[in-house]
Amino acid sequence: MTNALTLDIPAGVPWIDFTREFDAPVEALFNAHRDPDLVRQWLGPHGYEMQIQRWDFTSGGGYHYTHRDGENVYGFRGTFHTVRDNEIAIQTFEFEGAPDEVAIEFLRFVDLGDGRCRLEGRSVGRTVEGRDMMVASGMEKGMAEGYDRLDELAGRPATTSATSSDVPARG
Repeated sequence: MTNALTLDIPAGVPWIDFTREFDAPVEALFNAHRDPDLVRQWLGPHGYEMQIQRWDFTSGGGYHYTHRDGENVYGFRGTFHTVRDNEIAIQTFEFEGAPDEVAIEFLRFVDLGDGRCRLEGRSVGRTVEGRDMMVASGMEKGMAEGYDRLDELAGRPATTSATSSDVPARG
């Protein structure tokens, strides 16, 4: 893959910075974050089944989803604090297996022109130990695999995607 995920994990602080360029327009990348049918196709590591219980990608909205790997189920939830089309999303992120280790994440969608864009992010955890636990869990591999699928998905010609009946858009 020509567009590698770049992670900056500085020692002694509870945050992670990441960047990834995409061979797709910023609107397509943003829509792949907004549309739960598209999110299901790219978010998370290879081989995991994803179910979305809630996905309301709007300011004040929230989400809850699970990844399943055989008998293992991993739940995630959070709140979208600020969402501005094709520009920014600020959200909380909580892995249900590590209660009290909620992170706040800042995602910036940057138009690079010529049908390309960059996602810039920072995830700030409550503690350095919580951040380090997230990194040790295989986070980088899961992010890289998901963003590779996102690059492929967002680079496809736009099609209309209906919201799945099992995913409440708001709630």
